[in-house]
Amino acid sequence: MKDNTITSAVIVGAGIFGVSTGVQLARRGIRVTMLNEGPPAGGASGRSLSWLNSSRMRSEPYHRLRMAGIDRYRTLSARFPDADWLRFEGGLTWDADDASNGIDAAYRHEVSLGYDARHLSAGEVAAITPGVDTSTITPQGAIFNPGEGWVDLPSLIGLLLKEFAALGGTLVTDQGAAKIVVEGGRAVGAETAAGNRFTADAVVLATGPAVPKMVAEAGETIGDATPVALLVQTKPLAHPLRAVLNTPRVAVRPAPGGTCSLDVGSKPIPGDGEPVVGALRAIPGYHVAFSHSGATLGLIIGELLAHEVATGSEHPMLATFRPERFASR
Repeated sequence: MKDNTITSAVIVGAGIFGVSTGVQLARRGIRVTMLNEGPPAGGASGRSLSWLNSSRMRSEPYHRLRMAGIDRYRTLSARFPDADWLRFEGGLTWDADDASNGIDAAYRHEVSLGYDARHLSAGEVAAITPGVDTSTITPQGAIFNPGEGWVDLPSLIGLLLKEFAALGGTLVTDQGAAKIVVEGGRAVGAETAAGNRFTADAVVLATGPAVPKMVAEAGETIGDATPVALLVQTKPLAHPLRAVLNTPRVAVRPAPGGTCSLDVGSKPIPGDGEPVVGALRAIPGYHVAFSHSGATLGLIIGELLAHEVATGSEHPMLATFRPERFASR
């Protein structure tokens, strides 16, 4: 399908949101230039635990968006059934043994949504998912979600960039940080620190935790609650772990090559915890993508945002995630 609303776009940021959006726009026949300060996946996407889930409690629109995101990964998994970078082998979570423990409430909420969940005692865990020291599971038990999984985002981004290049997309790296160019009240492109300007009909800002600050330079506001983050990658080791673990101390998942990824910090998080996706209404041609759960939302955000950029029409699944909600606070 080729849309006639725009013919060109510039994307700033080559993490999962930027690359996914770029591929979707290129599939529509739009000429896309993607700018990144360093190599692709060098920011938040390279530090993500990349747990594919919609567990616990959140708004209904956010849950539906995450479920759609998981659906797109299942479609991708069917195309690459032997991929070592995308697996659906469940997730296991438990809380600390104190007043903050919300396992029972979370389980009842997940069941009410039809989200596949099993409330397990410590003694039941070993038979369900191997590789867990069950002595660390608190008396309130754990939740096992069989439909959850994980993705290695750098591997996925590499795959998408091959398609992006085949579709005629241009990737520009190592020219320093880019800034959005606004002229006459409209976003008209972006300029790298090296002084190269790239003009287009539409601009997408997808620079992870840098989004709020960059938007502020244009006089707009996006609430930001991003903390310091860290992902630790182990050396290859023999282990039976297959599920993603979300524990009171650290989150852990298997990774390609027999390694493990340990997440000891959060990732880009908007001020109210909900995604920020879509056009800045005050600045025509300027679109943003900023959210926690970048892995879970990576494919669906690219699809829906590309739809909006290409057609000029708003997608109903993004209705509650508009950037302007912060302007009224």
